[in-house]
Amino acid sequence: MASYLQIENISKSYGPKVLFENIGFNINEGDKIALIAPNGTGKTSLLKILAGKDKSDSGGKITFLKNIGISFLEQEYDFCPENDIFTQIMSHSRELTSSMDSDRLMHYELRVRQFLTNFKLTDFSKKMKELSGGEIKRVALTEMLASEADFFIMDEPTNHLDIDAIEFLEGYLSRSRCTLLMVTHDRYFLDNICNTVMELDHGAVYVYKGGYRNYLEKRSERIASFNAETDKVRNILRRELEWMRSTPQARTGKAKYRIDAFHELKDRASRVRTEKAVSMDDVKGSSRLGTKIINCKDVSFRYGDECYMDHFTYNFQRYEKVGIVGKNGAGKSTFLNLLTGNYTPDMVCTDAREYAVRDSDDMRGLLTGTIERGESLKIGYYRQTGMEFNPEDTVLDAVNDTYLLGRFLFPHDMLHNRIGTLSGGEKRRLYLLSILKEKPNLLILDEPTNDLDIVTLNVLEEYLKEFSGSLIIVSHDRHFLDRLADHLFVFCGDGVIKDFTGSYSSYRAFIKEYEAERKAEMQRDMPDRAKSKGQSRAQDAGASGKQDAAGGKRRLSYREQRELEQLEKDIEALNAEKAGLEKDLNSGSLSYGELQKASERIGEIIALVDAKETRWLELSII
Repeated sequence: MASYLQIENISKSYGPKVLFENIGFNINEGDKIALIAPNGTGKTSLLKILAGKDKSDSGGKITFLKNIGISFLEQEYDFCPENDIFTQIMSHSRELTSSMDSDRLMHYELRVRQFLTNFKLTDFSKKMKELSGGEIKRVALTEMLASEADFFIMDEPTNHLDIDAIEFLEGYLSRSRCTLLMVTHDRYFLDNICNTVMELDHGAVYVYKGGYRNYLEKRSERIASFNAETDKVRNILRRELEWMRSTPQARTGKAKYRIDAFHELKDRASRVRTEKAVSMDDVKGSSRLGTKIINCKDVSFRYGDECYMDHFTYNFQRYEKVGIVGKNGAGKSTFLNLLTGNYTPDMVCTDAREYAVRDSDDMRGLLTGTIERGESLKIGYYRQTGMEFNPEDTVLDAVNDTYLLGRFLFPHDMLHNRIGTLSGGEKRRLYLLSILKEKPNLLILDEPTNDLDIVTLNVLEEYLKEFSGSLIIVSHDRHFLDRLADHLFVFCGDGVIKDFTGSYSSYRAFIKEYEAERKAEMQRDMPDRAKSKGQSRAQDAGASGKQDAAGGKRRLSYREQRELEQLEKDIEALNAEKAGLEKDLNSGSLSYGELQKASERIGEIIALVDAKETRWLELSII
């Protein structure tokens, strides 16, 4: 395997804080590496140095294989708000495309359109300023993947993505022959893609072949071995200490090298590795929880033409743990804000159940139904945008409890650090602590895994499993949901919320099995229906009135029968057209204009087939 990247003696510090010093490692072609370290220890800084966005303090040497393409996905995507999606990608990737000939440029544009479609961004003319955080991340990913770079460097690629987008990205990267180095907290994503884990620990780099579970085992072995070696060094140090304490007259004749070796031993003996982790012992427990939590009765919420909840009824129970899943924009965060009363109702009509709802952004919508909260309810609400720290305040200003801060990995030398200097993950950890220390009895977490490191997530999971209150979680982290949720509220769109009993993995397996069965049934039934319709049309028309009168299943009308037959022909023809276009696209013989038209037509066909299959299914079950 060719060596894609060689690192020698690079360092990074911020003031007195040393992130890493004189580290080195090698990345070979085909390596898919997950970089793991606690928040604030230099993961993003290291990626930026490798991508040329920052410089090593000590110089050092960074050598990439000649002529390989490199693409860097940063946590925050730089974009022009007034650009439409397609223009943004093409203008942002101008450095890449400027050297392309017309054929390569045409191929790149086609790939951009295909990835945008796969990420469910079909309106290429939509302005960037109109996109959600998850949609902006999908634009950034499209730009990266369409580049066909040899080496991807990715910083938290799954942050803000819904699970459908994560699973598409996961499938693509696992099949791709690319080389990659990424920071991620998503353990399923890591295990399904990466063949190597690289750990940044105490300023040094350790490499483990295999997945996340193997990393945990090997890391524990490394720490145990290090500490065992420390015990041996301490035994030697005791003998050397006796020698150093001998009479001053004897010391004058001592060899200088032995004195120097003693001080090195003393430094080494003082170092012990521990499994450093957040401790939640001091925030365990909750306020007393009554029998009434939150009762929702016939609740609907609309904003403009969008329906986020449609006649939702449910009484939340003591100690239950509910996971909430659904696509971006389906209304999950809106649902939480309604449950918590974060959207304050103002009476606007005579019907006591109907309100205009307004939040801090002056969002207005129509709420109907009732939401009742228990008198003993004490809500702890961890919001995606809930951090309101003053960047000039210190860590101690935010949480005035030195012991508790220490247990949450904020040691004494960090207590007077300005919050503005903390990493994103450190700010999230501080925000989480500020909520948990109030001991809520209903804990609501909206995307809590974003920006938290894996070590913190593991401990948070253990805490939440033992949490003596009720729990509602919105998350795209499949591992997190599998470990915690007793059942799921699935936001299907158009206000439909379905209750699924079981884990997220069970839900996804159910959906995939259902979709496979539906597709197989349609493929099996369509030819039979097409053959039989012409033969039985007259008998069906003559018998329809009798069966309706008897209270049985309603038969199709003559017009509906004709519509069903035509749908079957249309779907077959569209699929044949799509197969032909895909063959043409892969032939390499089309001109730029022909490629563009073919790509656009495939998108139209997919939408048409989906609509026609839905109507076919409606008629088939009458």
